[in-house]
Amino acid sequence: MARYLLHICLLCLLGSASGQTLGGQNTYNFLRFPAAPQLSALGGVNVSQLSDDLSLAFHNPARLNEAVHSHLVANFNTLYNGISNYHWMQAYRHPQLKTTFAAGVYYFNYGSITQTDAVGNIEGNLRPRDFVIQLSAGREYLEKWRYGATVKYIGSNYGIARSAALAADAGVLYYDSARFLQMSVVASNMGGQLKRYSTNPEELPFDLVFGISKRLEKAPIQFSFTAHHLHRFDLLYNDTLFNNETGATNPAAGKFTIDQLFRHFVFSTQLMIGQRVEVTAGYNYLRRSELRIQNAANGLVGFSLGVGALFPKLQLRYARSYYQNATAYNQLGLNLPLNKYFGLGQWGEKHGW
Repeated sequence: MARYLLHICLLCLLGSASGQTLGGQNTYNFLRFPAAPQLSALGGVNVSQLSDDLSLAFHNPARLNEAVHSHLVANFNTLYNGISNYHWMQAYRHPQLKTTFAAGVYYFNYGSITQTDAVGNIEGNLRPRDFVIQLSAGREYLEKWRYGATVKYIGSNYGIARSAALAADAGVLYYDSARFLQMSVVASNMGGQLKRYSTNPEELPFDLVFGISKRLEKAPIQFSFTAHHLHRFDLLYNDTLFNNETGATNPAAGKFTIDQLFRHFVFSTQLMIGQRVEVTAGYNYLRRSELRIQNAANGLVGFSLGVGALFPKLQLRYARSYYQNATAYNQLGLNLPLNKYFGLGQWGEKHGW
């Protein structure tokens, strides 16, 4: 059955080869940022990683299972120019419903910005911010299947420009414990705006993602391959306003090329050192392609690294993602299994991964 997931996703990717991505067509693009250190270390996009890290379920509700019962996640992230974001998530397993629930908040703080009128007169300060509040649920089906859904409220406040939206995610996951194989498909950010910034409607950053993870049977190493934006093949940035003003065109737009194909792919690997340490590395081809500077040294742009210390009562993870040659995006995360502290049940003791 697992092969059908792969076949469907490949058909979606190849069948959309005539699509065109227009620059600036989505709003709420902060939703694309990875909320968790482990996800950042995996390249920023991953829906199939074998792990009991609850924060991975923030982007794939099918990852929710009884192993994360009572887990509490707190992630602290720093970006550029004093921009910071915070992620909190809590899970609970309901034994009668055989369902794992989770609530999460993801908050972006862009600091304080001076507010002026059209001629430059200072009118005060504003504190722009974005956030998403979501509720998720995940269940098991037979022995090898899991599925889940998320409902989320999205808020954005840039002074007088404010907006809100309602969206949903849905995921299906296949897991074969005998072969250490896991595959998943996730459709995220399906919905629309409740309140617009202006009279013009804007689309949410919808994404259709397929991922596969495989752990070696005789070595503590697992590999992941992820394909994102399966609903649209052409991911080249196309600034229509700039093109209309200058007459510029991109000869590769709308055509099938190996470069455009690989822009959909993210590769990652993770090494377990004993039972307590994990080391992760990822490579995001799209990030490398879009952010590299021509005729200059680009260093590790597009790469990401991470390390985790896993203890019975605490999981501590750190990730560093490279968006520029000189600086990087740092994330620190804590995962606390509260049942280890307060005796909230035994579901978290059963790690079926």
